[in-house]
Amino acid sequence: MMKCYDCMEDGNDTEATCVCIACGKGLCSDHCKELELPVTVGQPPNVQRLPKGLPRILCKYCFDQTIEDGFD
Repeated sequence: MMKCYDCMEDGNDTEATCVCIACGKGLCSDHCKELELPVTVGQPPNVQRLPKGLPRILCKYCFDQTIEDGFD
């Protein structure tokens, strides 16, 4: 099983539950952040934003380096 990279740095042995989409680190649920990527459908000028976006998982470091406004 894959182990959480951030937990290993802290000296803990925790199984990873997800992978950061930016850097590929295995992460446990305590060390990940979820962003919702907006989804739109249609062709201009009739473009609609869907009410629910696609979930994207990032580690805290990559999350801090990401411009959050692009995901809101």
